Amino acid sequence: MHRTPKATPGTLRAPSVAAALLAAVTALAGCERGSENVPDDPTSGPNGCPTAHARAQTAVDRARRTDVPWNGPTTGPTAVSGRTVVYVAQTMTNPGVAGAAEGVRDAAGVIGWNVRVIDGGGTPAGIQAAMSEAVALRPAGIVIGGFDPNATSQQVTRAVASRIPLVGWHAVAAPGPSRRPPLFTNVTTNVEEVARISAQWVISQSNGNAGAVIFTDASIPFARNKSELIRKELATCSGVQLLSYQNIPIPDASSRTPREVSSLLSRFQDRWTHSVAINDLYFADAAPALRAAGEKGSGPPYNIGAGDGDPSAFQRINNEQYQSATVPEPLSLQGWQIIDEFNRAFSGRPASGYVAPIHISTADNTDGATTWDPSGYQQAYRKIWGK
Repeated sequence: MHRTPKATPGTLRAPSVAAALLAAVTALAGCERGSENVPDDPTSGPNGCPTAHARAQTAVDRARRTDVPWNGPTTGPTAVSGRTVVYVAQTMTNPGVAGAAEGVRDAAGVIGWNVRVIDGGGTPAGIQAAMSEAVALRPAGIVIGGFDPNATSQQVTRAVASRIPLVGWHAVAAPGPSRRPPLFTNVTTNVEEVARISAQWVISQSNGNAGAVIFTDASIPFARNKSELIRKELATCSGVQLLSYQNIPIPDASSRTPREVSSLLSRFQDRWTHSVAINDLYFADAAPALRAAGEKGSGPPYNIGAGDGDPSAFQRINNEQYQSATVPEPLSLQGWQIIDEFNRAFSGRPASGYVAPIHISTADNTDGATTWDPSGYQQAYRKIWGK
């Protein structure tokens, strides 16, 4: 279907005061499954929220910088030898999980370790089985790749009893060491900052006037927390209405997202101007439905992924194919960081405490690249390891 007429940021119709109040209440409300409706049009005017927009514009300009120097560790233990690490993946169909795994493999090749990847397949039973297999192998370390360690508490307990250090990738909400669950460290960008900047991009890009949709997987605590933070930041702008909160589990994204997108287009038409997804893969699955409906690849809706910045997301952005921006995880860097954190654990040293900076990638600042990582990380880690 074709939406008529096309909406551009800053041109949406004005609601009544009651509708504006309803939008604010709806943006703050929570839901578990499906979606929620906002029956009126987004707020219009020259700027829907001048103060929030100015703050968002400043933050977005800073996050779009590409001249980011290495600000990670420059000292640490030299490489220990002959170690095997098992990477337990929530599902290798998740591009972020797979990208971090590839970074782990690359770094392990440099430091001289072996890596085995076990795919949990995205189901609770599959992840538990994968963790059981990993613990039974008695490796030097295990990576919790993108799932909640509490969902495999028995296997985690056995790993701890066997003195196998655990390093998480997006395993809990905060970066750094964790006592409960027991992680030597958790490698991730700061989820609050990722959520905030992705919502601020919507506020900035729309001039404070947007009808937004959030895509999330509420079955993953990390993802659910991120989407709730996105919702909260969007609500700081009275000109942004949350039209729908779509809870689609990542393993079901390829089958459910096209149907939900078609439904959203039918219900909201030109009121739907922007989307934020907790993972770029939702837009890969949304693209066929948007294309079939006759929507332009350059938007609207203007779509931003609050992670993970895999190569396919960059290709969609660079080619203006139903994604405008991403807040990428530096996946290769994080794989190298995981290996460095294990090396610190094996050497009896504390975790590095490093957290990668927040960045926004758009067609204007990628220069055709399909990944983003701060410069200098490989040289820094090689120097630390003596490799």
